[in-house]
Amino acid sequence: MKLQKSDEKDANGKAKPKLAKKLKPFKKQKSKQKSKPKDSDESSDEGIAPLKETRISDEVIPRKTKWTNKQRVLVLCARGINHRDRHLMRDLKTLMPHHRSEPKMERWKTLQVVNEMCEMKHCNKVMLFEGRRKRDLYMWLANAGAGPSVKFLVENIHTMGEMKLTGNCLRGSRPVLSFSEDFTKIPHLALIKELLVQTFGVPNQHPKSQPFMDRVITFTYLDKRVWYRHFQILSEDGGLTEIGPRFVMNPIKIFSGSFGGDAIWENPDYQSPAKHRQMLRKAASEKYVQKARKKVEHELNAPVDTHQLTPYGDIFKSSVEKCAKQVLTNENRQPKLDKEREEIEKQQKRVKQRDAMRKLKLTTAKKTTGKKTSAKSKGGLSSKVGTLKKGGKVNKGKKAINGKEK
Repeated sequence: MKLQKSDEKDANGKAKPKLAKKLKPFKKQKSKQKSKPKDSDESSDEGIAPLKETRISDEVIPRKTKWTNKQRVLVLCARGINHRDRHLMRDLKTLMPHHRSEPKMERWKTLQVVNEMCEMKHCNKVMLFEGRRKRDLYMWLANAGAGPSVKFLVENIHTMGEMKLTGNCLRGSRPVLSFSEDFTKIPHLALIKELLVQTFGVPNQHPKSQPFMDRVITFTYLDKRVWYRHFQILSEDGGLTEIGPRFVMNPIKIFSGSFGGDAIWENPDYQSPAKHRQMLRKAASEKYVQKARKKVEHELNAPVDTHQLTPYGDIFKSSVEKCAKQVLTNENRQPKLDKEREEIEKQQKRVKQRDAMRKLKLTTAKKTTGKKTSAKSKGGLSSKVGTLKKGGKVNKGKKAINGKEK
C-alpha cells in the first residue's frame, strides 16, 4: 500500500495537517448475472379475474372508457340540393365532431333505407337534407330505429363563407346549447328540444372533441319558427360574436317512427313554398286586371261638365238689359237641351248593346263551327272533297259551305 502526501495551505497561508489517503487496489467488476424468470403463477396471475369456463367466441371484450354518451349522428343528403345547401351541410359537419358522413342518397330510394345506413354506421341519430326544384331545402331529424322524427323547412340560409363574420373558436370544442322559454311550455317543442340536444350536443370526453366550451348555439322560437344562431364566447362577462351559419327551421310534421309512422303533430299554419310563390304571382296579375278595370270605369263614368260656373256672374260687366235677356233665353232653352242630351245618351247605350250582342253572336258561332268541324273529323268526312276557289268557297259534292247550291 502506498501513501499520498498533501502539502496544501489554507486561505490564511497556514499549512494544513498532512493527511494520508489509502488507495484501494483496482479490481475487475464482475458481470451481473441476469435474474432468472420467476414462476408466472406467482406474479403475473395476481389481480386478474379467472376466465369463464364457457365463453362465446363473438363476445366483445369490455373496455374501460370515460366516453359513456356514445351519440353518433349520420349526416347525409339526397341528390338535387343547391350549392348553398351543400355548404350549409358542410358547416354543420365541422361543428359536430361526433358526426359520420355518407355519400349522396338516390332520389328513387325510400327514406326507410336511411335506417339501414344507420345500422351499418352504428349511428343513433340522423340528419337528412332533401332538395326540391333547386330552391327549397327540407331537413329531417330522427332517432334511428325507434323514432320519433321531425321534418323542417329550412329558410333564410346564410353559410359561414357568405357571412364573413369575425370569430376563431376551437374546432371540435363542445357548445353550450341555449333554448328560449317556449321550449318548456309547448309540448311539441319539448320533443323537438330533446332531439336538438341529442343531435347538436357534443358528448363529453368524445375522442374527436376538445375539453373546452368556447361557443354557444341558441334556438329561439319566434313567429312559429325555430331560429338557429351560432356565437363564440369572447370573455367570461358574456361577450359574444356571431360566427355563423344561421338559418330558420319551420316545423312541418312530427312522426312517431323514424321516417314514417303516425303523424303526432302537424303545423296548421304551414304553407308550401311552391304555393306561396303561386299566390304572389296571382297577386301581381290581379294588379294589372284592376288597373284595366279602373280605366274602363273612369271612361264610362267620366262627368260631362267638369265644373259649373255661376250663370249670373257676368251680368254687371255689360248692359244689364242685354244680359238679362240672354239669361232668360238660356233658361228657356235648358229643358230642350237636357232632353236632347238624354236622347243622345240613350242612342249611344243602344249602339253599345248592339255591338256587345254582335260580339257574343260571333264568338258563339265560332265555337259551334269549331265543334262541328271537330265532330266531323272524328266521325269521318266524305271521300269527295271539293277544291278551294278564289272566292273562298269549298265544294263538297253538290253543296258548298256557304249553303248555296250550284
